[in-house]
Amino acid sequence: MESKIFTPCKIGPVTLRNRVIRSAAFENMAYNNSPSQDLFDYHTAVARGGVGMTTIAYAAVSRSGLSFNGQLWMRKEIVPELKKLTDAIHAEGAKASIQLGHCGNMTHRSTCGCTPVGASGGLNLYSPTFARALKKDQILSIVEDFGNAVQLAREAGFDCVEIHAGHGYLISQFLSPYTNRRKDEFGGSLDNRMRFMRLVINKVMEVAGDDMGVIVKMNMHDGFKSGMQEPECLEVAKELQRLGVHALVLSAGFVSKAPMEVMRGAMPLKTLAHYMDMKKFWWLKAGLGIAGRKLIPTVPYKEAYFLEDAKRFRDQLSVPLIYVGGMVSKEGMEKVLDEGFVALQVARALVHDTDFVNKIRSGECERSGCGHSNYCIGRMYTLEMRCHHCVENMPEKLRKEVDNAEKEIEKSVR
Repeated sequence: MESKIFTPCKIGPVTLRNRVIRSAAFENMAYNNSPSQDLFDYHTAVARGGVGMTTIAYAAVSRSGLSFNGQLWMRKEIVPELKKLTDAIHAEGAKASIQLGHCGNMTHRSTCGCTPVGASGGLNLYSPTFARALKKDQILSIVEDFGNAVQLAREAGFDCVEIHAGHGYLISQFLSPYTNRRKDEFGGSLDNRMRFMRLVINKVMEVAGDDMGVIVKMNMHDGFKSGMQEPECLEVAKELQRLGVHALVLSAGFVSKAPMEVMRGAMPLKTLAHYMDMKKFWWLKAGLGIAGRKLIPTVPYKEAYFLEDAKRFRDQLSVPLIYVGGMVSKEGMEKVLDEGFVALQVARALVHDTDFVNKIRSGECERSGCGHSNYCIGRMYTLEMRCHHCVENMPEKLRKEVDNAEKEIEKSVR
């Protein structure tokens, strides 16, 4: 009997050939904020490798929402190249999704072209930069930007859009009391803090119409005491369900405060520092050398590390749920699907091997060779995301860091 992994499923009006979705992990392959041959080659390889749908990561809905030069910026002139990409994905039998978002205060003027903006103003130590609070007319303008981005995604041939409402980006900055200190109708109570999200999702649903799938990635918790906790996040999920979204991706963590809560394991600090632009990030490079583990503490890794949290959400929701978080084996995937999740998202296993899904289906392997050293994450802030086994002439100090990290993970999951 065919594994449930390889049975079709529906996300709103869109039918996927199987239940594996390449998650929206940042590729850093959109050089000069436009599609590239690397981006094309990677996602078509993932589609050829057997996924039901692949997600192009974190496309900014406006220039003010850009946090990296290698990140897509949704605008009319890139639609033809995106259409070539979606056509190629469809030719391989997979569906195409694109994650849309706005980084809020996690950027620099040199990248986003203006003083960074957020739910509230102040100093963002992650960048570091000063940000200004959005005014109401600017908030409404960004809502329109989300709608325009969905329309561009439609023209580019995408089947689904995934709205990023987690991880400390702009929608999440409005939701979280840690980053939202507003005194107007967009701050204070949870209902007020959800107001921006509600405006965005209503606009997205309107433009998506009845033939595009709408997925929202959201937090089950922010990962630290002064952030959102599970009870409030559950209310956010219920509101998204009421607004009619087609599926939720249940994640956690806050990039500027608890980054490894998102990804688990250890950040490879030597790798991060080695590839970092010294001119642009001298302050962070120095900080990593002095107090790296305090700045980016390790969070224990295990397969399906969000599953118990996600099951508590599943018990109180009727909207389809997509599981994300540490999927590396056929056994783990089947366990997640047996728990009632409509589909699951995979990233690092598909960075390690774009043919992972086909190999699981054929029986060539039962488990990904990804050792979760997080080398791919350490380099992605500067270079394209790539697994260490695909890198030639890697410095010995980085090779040792990878080996040690994988040994630690192997011991912890025994």
